[in-house]
Amino acid sequence: MPTTITASGPLTRWRTIDLLTCAFLGVAFGVAYWAWGLVYAAPSGAVSAGFPPLGALFNWPWLVAGIVGILIIRRPGAAVFTELIAAIVSALIGTQWGLTTLVSGLVQGLGVELGFAAFGYAVYRWAPLLLGGFLGGAFEAVYEWYSYWTDWGWGYKIAYLFLLGGCVAVFGSLLAVGLTRLLATAGALGPFPPGQEVREQRAV
Repeated sequence: MPTTITASGPLTRWRTIDLLTCAFLGVAFGVAYWAWGLVYAAPSGAVSAGFPPLGALFNWPWLVAGIVGILIIRRPGAAVFTELIAAIVSALIGTQWGLTTLVSGLVQGLGVELGFAAFGYAVYRWAPLLLGGFLGGAFEAVYEWYSYWTDWGWGYKIAYLFLLGGCVAVFGSLLAVGLTRLLATAGALGPFPPGQEVREQRAV
């Protein structure tokens, strides 16, 4: 990830284009989340048959929307907004988790948000990405402890927390950075910091 991805200060004022882009990203990811929900069960069940927490290896994609949202918009609340819209869309299309998907979207977005808040929303490099990704996964894991994995012992619960947090931090961040770079290089992010950074790099 380029070391130039920083902001001179926190961007706090939301523009109409920021809101619309978050909504668009949320809808796109919501459809993707719904599709992933149709296919993930078989491979997840296979890898977790002997050790249930390994299901985290297939659960991390549900947190990518919030990471992409905040990487592009770079304003407080972008991760929560994007992740919530994605959760709402996937729930409306129809998922096995119903409206509880909205709770997941909220806690996931909050976790990602805190990673960037810890750096004052002024740094968009690997440190806040890894921290936000881990916290998003950890928050979701704790929610699932009391919603789905109520029969697990603490060994399984802690293992699941670290596996999900680690997967989101590494794989989720890599995918989010890749998607953001792709969109910026294609010229789709002209009004946003990633698009501006691409223009600056090409001008050098």
